[in-house]
Amino acid sequence: MFDILMYLFENYIHSEAEVMVDHDILTDELTRAGFHQDEIYKALNWLEKLAALQDSDTYSYLTRVGNQSFRIYTEDEMQLLDTESRGFILFLEQVNVLDFTTREMVIDRVMELDTSHFSMDDLKWVILMVLFNVPGQESAYSQMEDLIFDEQEGPLH
Repeated sequence: MFDILMYLFENYIHSEAEVMVDHDILTDELTRAGFHQDEIYKALNWLEKLAALQDSDTYSYLTRVGNQSFRIYTEDEMQLLDTESRGFILFLEQVNVLDFTTREMVIDRVMELDTSHFSMDDLKWVILMVLFNVPGQESAYSQMEDLIFDEQEGPLH
């Protein structure tokens, strides 16, 4: 499923190509690209849920509460997001790439991926997808792109 999300992001969203709205046409194209139908439906559902998060009561509540939160991860979240990934999320909050609302959206979308193995690179792409889809996060998206594509060797200071 994650491969399909990457394919869609790179070929449609990130490249600013016209996004096809017709699920049947998109499904046909993804099938021709070699993806399995059940994985295609899972990926499209994942994207629909990402779009729906912006309108959910939970996230509008988080926006009103303020950024005075400290994130405690569940056991399931810690199994999928290792220490390095959780540290990276915290770092992005500290440099204002993520706020508490987008952080929760990222964690929600990570937990909905159908995978038992999740890497730091996968996390970075999920963060890009979330930031791209949230109105008003253009600057954060641009910062995240810079962090990914202009990575320096060694630790960040």
